[in-house]
Amino acid sequence: MRSSNRPDSSCPTREASRVDRDFPPTPDELDIRIPFDPDEFFVPDDATCERYWDQRDMPEHIRNHSTNVALIATAMARRAAEKNLIRGDAAVQAVRSSALLHDLAKIYCITHGGHHSQLGAAWVMEHTGNPLLAQGVLHHVWWPFTVDPIRHFLPLAVLYADKRVRHDEIVPLGVRFSDLFERYGKNDTARDRIGQALAQSQAIENCFNEHLKVDLNACTFDCGRLVD
Repeated sequence: MRSSNRPDSSCPTREASRVDRDFPPTPDELDIRIPFDPDEFFVPDDATCERYWDQRDMPEHIRNHSTNVALIATAMARRAAEKNLIRGDAAVQAVRSSALLHDLAKIYCITHGGHHSQLGAAWVMEHTGNPLLAQGVLHHVWWPFTVDPIRHFLPLAVLYADKRVRHDEIVPLGVRFSDLFERYGKNDTARDRIGQALAQSQAIENCFNEHLKVDLNACTFDCGRLVD
């Protein structure tokens, strides 16, 4: 019988033991990490990200959504830098840039079909050559590996930030997912998938709360920085 390939949603304190199965191991199990060295990979600034928006004809409402997602992800990254979980201003900007670009392919896929996270990641690689930024775009809908904010801070921050913005409004997870259930929960399969995404987002929030020493659910992000 084929084993389930759902990610472990718990906040890990030690490495899980390896098990035999009939599908490839996750990067966590092989200890494969996408390296991030600010001197090695290009990280675009805000103005450059906005030029990419222009080149891909991003409409205003998706720009507004992306700006708020970046606001949340940047506040989390600054807090992580203060706690020495990520390294300095370049790492913070990498998180911010990936968040600004996470919906780069959204309008194209609405118009022509396809998965906007997959196409968007390919476009980000084309524009920047930075695999970490592309990873944040690729996985902003669903994270398929262990929820570990230390090892995978950038993609998890982008995913979580996206789940805190309903259209262009910053809201708690419950409000965001109530909207998703209302708009897309048309059958049992759809409701189950949305429920899985909600459970994962709550697990990610809990892990970030633990590592950042803050209650993200209570944060409005109106000052652009997380405080105790």
